[in-house]
Amino acid sequence: MTRRFDAKSHPSLADARARSAAVNADWMAGPAAAVATEFAGIAEASEIERRATAFLADPRRVETMLAPLIVALRADPWFEPPFKVSRDRLRTGAVLLDCPALTLTATVTNADALNRMPPPATLVLPGRVTLTLYRRGGRARMRRWRADPAGPAFSAATAAAAREIAPRTVHDGDLIRQDGRISGHLLTGAVCDIVALTATIKPGADPLIREYAVADGALVRAACADDAASRIEMLLTFLRVSGRVDAVDLFEQTSRHPAFHLRWAAMREWLMFDAGTARDRLAAMRADDPNAEVRTAAAATYAALERRLSPPCPA
Repeated sequence: MTRRFDAKSHPSLADARARSAAVNADWMAGPAAAVATEFAGIAEASEIERRATAFLADPRRVETMLAPLIVALRADPWFEPPFKVSRDRLRTGAVLLDCPALTLTATVTNADALNRMPPPATLVLPGRVTLTLYRRGGRARMRRWRADPAGPAFSAATAAAAREIAPRTVHDGDLIRQDGRISGHLLTGAVCDIVALTATIKPGADPLIREYAVADGALVRAACADDAASRIEMLLTFLRVSGRVDAVDLFEQTSRHPAFHLRWAAMREWLMFDAGTARDRLAAMRADDPNAEVRTAAAATYAALERRLSPPCPA
């Protein structure tokens, strides 16, 4: 017989949210705010990286940040830390801090699950610099790859293959820097669970996440890595659909964005909004856009647009 859970009969559990909220508020205003303040107002990726390295390299600073929550968990098994948590059969992750400069995450990777999984067919270059402190490395084997930067002229059609370089073993206490704009890795063969703290540096990130085949290093796909860029694309669509009178100026501005996929997204929406006003800018992109794929797409689109806008032959 299944019994219905009655929170009133478990006052400790029923009050857990209120108790957790009080502890979490103090933690957010205290240790979390203190760490965030260290990175406040810093726009240079190199300085953020320097400070993040110093933070991760000092065990006392990490312990000081998390100590109040650990005490609360020991005292109350129903305590709920204020973290966004993700879980799957391989790993459990929690976002400890998210600010404009960086994201700090903690992960535990299950060694048994890692060792049972079939070898991945692809690896990812996330497009951002990461600093990872392996509190427990599990003596895992880290396979590593290098790829060319995805600069303004990046083309999926002509992208060079990623190259596998010498692997390394991950030991307890290793602090490893990965430039996800040009490198990726896979972990295999851990002898125990892997416990890691990772600082992901936000400034200087590439606009693309790239995925490569493990077998031959060939590019499999590329996707937008920037949440802001994704929001801009949605706003461009909204401008077109809503018929905003100022949309043309905004389309024109975004067609000059540093990210090539946003430039073309703006042009695509502009053409659907008012092809006549987009004509001159499309011609310019056909001739001098830094990205070959954008130039090719602009040239093909311009030819089709010319046929559509040209007056019909009197004959």
